[in-house]
Amino acid sequence: MELPKLPLNALRAFEASARHCSFTRAGLELRVSQTAISHQVKALEDLLGVKLFRRLPRGLALTDEGSALAPVMSDVFKRMCATVSRFEEGNFQEVVTVGVVGTFAVGWLMERLSDFHDAHPNLDLRILSNNNRVDLAGDGLDFAIRFGDGSWHGTEAMHLIAAPLSPVCSPLIAARLVEPADLARIELLRSYRSDEWAQWFQAAGSQSPVLRGMMFDTSLALAEAAARGFGAALLPVTMFEHYIETGRLVQPFEVTVAAGDYWLTWLKSRQFTRGMLAFKRWLKEQFSGPSADL
Repeated sequence: MELPKLPLNALRAFEASARHCSFTRAGLELRVSQTAISHQVKALEDLLGVKLFRRLPRGLALTDEGSALAPVMSDVFKRMCATVSRFEEGNFQEVVTVGVVGTFAVGWLMERLSDFHDAHPNLDLRILSNNNRVDLAGDGLDFAIRFGDGSWHGTEAMHLIAAPLSPVCSPLIAARLVEPADLARIELLRSYRSDEWAQWFQAAGSQSPVLRGMMFDTSLALAEAAARGFGAALLPVTMFEHYIETGRLVQPFEVTVAAGDYWLTWLKSRQFTRGMLAFKRWLKEQFSGPSADL
């Protein structure tokens, strides 16, 4: 099918006029006269064979045809501007969008982003945090870093780091704990993964109490609640070293339980860009050498 030869200036004039509902304001934005905008829109209407605006005594109103065309043109010009803006001094700023579970983003990634940026100054890395529930295709993600067993439908996965869970709590609560069974006397804060505490008590050789504590949907919220003295939280301690080093949280027992690891994932159907390869390679290097140490 042969595409019609549409004049770019006329399309731009229409898009600006549709946003402002005014030829005058469109002309001010595009730095041409109101008459020039009106002529360009009229030429576009003649070419398409439809009316795009109803001319009113005070401004303009889109016709049904204009209403159908306006959002398409708005999206096209926004995308064009976004792409052109990624060229700076002859270098193309490639975008890589990564969905990251919040715990990993705060506990590991943030303090290393400057290293990645220094190594790849022409790569625009965009981080979208989440609570481990993502839709790679629906959310428009190149990658997702998530917690689990590495098996998600339709994806490939690269292992990053193990994340064993262990109880943490405030120093005041930790002072009351001598053995794992003592945890049954305090409030146990819970995540949406309801079986984690039972697994930990089994690994510690102790009977799991009935859980009635507050529930949170992120480990970050769990950590903050525990630090404020609301109870003990079962967390991937390697992601909360800053809490422990500053004394806000204490790990009273060395017993840990493996409930999942952190993985870099991507759709099997995804074609890798140079930027994606650079990010994947950088992460692999972080977890395969001295820089992997937390």
